[in-house]
Amino acid sequence: MEYVMELEGLTKTYGKKKAVDSFSLKMEKGHIYGLIGPNGAGKTTIMRMMAGLTKEDSGSMSFFASSELDRMRERMSFMIEEPFMDFDMSAKQNMEYIRFLRGIPDEKRCGEILEFVGLADTGKKTAGQFSLGMRQRLGLAMAMLPAPEIMVLDEPINGLDPEGIIDIRNIIKKMVAERGTTILISSHILKELSELCTDYAIVREGRLIEELSHEELLTKTRSYLALKTNDIARTATVLEEKLDIKNYKHTHDNELLIYERLDETELISRTVTENGLVIMRLNPEGESLEEYYIGKVGEEK
Repeated sequence: MEYVMELEGLTKTYGKKKAVDSFSLKMEKGHIYGLIGPNGAGKTTIMRMMAGLTKEDSGSMSFFASSELDRMRERMSFMIEEPFMDFDMSAKQNMEYIRFLRGIPDEKRCGEILEFVGLADTGKKTAGQFSLGMRQRLGLAMAMLPAPEIMVLDEPINGLDPEGIIDIRNIIKKMVAERGTTILISSHILKELSELCTDYAIVREGRLIEELSHEELLTKTRSYLALKTNDIARTATVLEEKLDIKNYKHTHDNELLIYERLDETELISRTVTENGLVIMRLNPEGESLEEYYIGKVGEEK
């Protein structure tokens, strides 16, 4: 198995608070890893240590099986917190500036990548006149300029509208498909990560509490029947007293998620209606990444 990045026991303390606590992760080439956790979980600190912007207190890192981190970082790109750009310059000028800093001789690359991210026709319009989504795409373009083998992206879809989120998702998928780039991405929008990532690392209070592939997530997320009626409290009573169903959950959307007797939908439906209740929804579904994450963090607490 080819690991392009290995983090082992990374720890960082600020005062009395451990921002990162013995964090370890191995990343395979060409995978998209989602770093999941609430604000303050240590995600940005982990990425800053990878970029060399924050010095770890203990632990080790290797990139491309080498401990020469600064040299290996030349094969990587980082977009941490907000993307760096000059708001008084156009997209092309910002790209040329990064090309100069990174010592990239190919002048055509700037135009090619701006085309790739959908910013080729912005002309002399300055970055200060861009929408948030356009700035995020420009940030990705500048990160892509040196043709990195690994990209580390901190909340690249934060604050974007649905159309902007789809744009960034498609760009990232295209990078992996066409260029074999390995991606580490953090986001609190878990629905989006579930449509993008091949692997997940769940972080709480700086600790890795679970690492799993998308296939493992699908196996672990429970199936259920989502039931909504005109009287959810009485429905719960009917399920317990008439069908002996105890394994269910009452959601904030005023639905019941039933985790047992999933192959008896017809019996459940008939029993509920025979007891004078009106069924508004009864669908077989599966837990989302967000639901699984909340359950996992709840177990840790």
